[in-house]
Amino acid sequence: MTAHYRLLDLDIDVTRQHVSRAGQRLDVSGLSFQLLAYLLAQGQRVIGFDELMQAVWAPAVVNEETVTQRVKLLRQALGDDARQPRYLRSVRGQGYQLVEPPQAGIAPQASASPSRRRARWMIPAATLAGVALVALVAGLTWHPLRPSAASPLLTRAQYYAGIGQNDNNERAIVLYRQALAQSPDSVEAQAGLSRALSARTCLYNGDAAQAQQGAALAQQLLQRDADSATAWAAQGYAFDCLGDMRRAISGYEHAVRRDPGDDKSRASLAYLYQEQGRLAEALHGNFALRDPGRVRFRDVQVARELELLGFTAAAERRHRANFELFPDNVFANIAWPRFLLAQGRSDEAVAALKQAMARGTPHPELWRLQGELALLADDRQAAAAAFAEGERLRPHQSMPATLAVLYAEQPPSVAWFDARLQRLRGDTQGWSDASLELALLEQRRGHAEAALAALRAAVTAGFRDRAWLSVTPLFAELRRDPGFSTLLARIDRDVAAQREQVARADWRPHDLP
Repeated sequence: MTAHYRLLDLDIDVTRQHVSRAGQRLDVSGLSFQLLAYLLAQGQRVIGFDELMQAVWAPAVVNEETVTQRVKLLRQALGDDARQPRYLRSVRGQGYQLVEPPQAGIAPQASASPSRRRARWMIPAATLAGVALVALVAGLTWHPLRPSAASPLLTRAQYYAGIGQNDNNERAIVLYRQALAQSPDSVEAQAGLSRALSARTCLYNGDAAQAQQGAALAQQLLQRDADSATAWAAQGYAFDCLGDMRRAISGYEHAVRRDPGDDKSRASLAYLYQEQGRLAEALHGNFALRDPGRVRFRDVQVARELELLGFTAAAERRHRANFELFPDNVFANIAWPRFLLAQGRSDEAVAALKQAMARGTPHPELWRLQGELALLADDRQAAAAAFAEGERLRPHQSMPATLAVLYAEQPPSVAWFDARLQRLRGDTQGWSDASLELALLEQRRGHAEAALAALRAAVTAGFRDRAWLSVTPLFAELRRDPGFSTLLARIDRDVAAQREQVARADWRPHDLP
């Protein structure tokens, strides 16, 4: 197979799965890259839908609409226009064809690529901690398909796990179990099964028992080999999905120490550092990934970190692009309307959320956003219905359940409040969400000082979303208290110091002011 291609102004490295233009890396990965690579290998031949489905998607069963949508995503990533295509044209009734013949075997000049030069001097920064989007975003990293010396079952399991959809994750679980039946000592199969089970909890609305099974499988691997980076990464992911931040961080840090090239664990660490309020460190970690194109949701995470750091224009560009480029990415679908809500652009947030909901990937965060937007529109009944739907999706999660009860038609009992408060005050897992939930409960009880104390604890734990706190209707009552402004000022001081740190750094994103 040809390792390099030149298509007009595009340089394509098939081995590394890199696409660049004028030295700038383009976001072409996963199925989009596989589609492009297959088209390049065919020259200018017209490729029909059936052939593409067999070559790129098989053994997964897809339809022509799936191919059409993937072509659309590829065009968006390349900056191509279907009406006046430069790279890829539709041939009515037949399929797709490259507009110009690709030139094979032409490797791009390394000196011409600023992104590659940057990658070399960024690599040492990986020691700061790296990272990704897990827990609420848990497990967001992509498992790239790698050639396996093991059975074809394991290879196909890895393929399905990497697609990132519920049905395919279930196929992966079946195949991992079959691979383990053939090779009971396979570390790759057991770790893959662990992660796929945990993904049920993280990504596909499964209960906590799924991630607990994932953690148990990872622990079995560690009992056999305490130095296995693969096992530590699987354990970190399982605890991440269970919401145990401290044990998740420990697992990921062990994994990275044993395998410094483990970008997936670095990315997951970065997300958790972000949740601890270590925004500059998290952003640095994301820009220190050795091959960021292979880490799912890294771009979503970078946009969020820039947003929290106050680089609003740069964050908006990234959030909008992610929303347009990755319609099947649930976290991009959450991030864009959430950003618009936090910026006080509620009409735009309503439109974006409607579009996100129509994409068919349910998540309690989307329903929470719907509830907040309904409250801003003074529609408490619609808000109650939205919060109830969020609880239905993830009944084992605490915040959706609390919102559902607080906004239900029937007010909660004193006994319910007492039990809820006691449980939350005993939370030791390190997330700021528990303190935010406490603040909501204390606010509803009319205990403003206790609610502010809970918000201060959330900030201490790492909460830095000042913009959302300033506009969400969930804390409308508390914003009237003078202590609320003091709390916002505390966030402002910390974020300003971290923003200055990023602004002075030599690794800073190129589009920051």
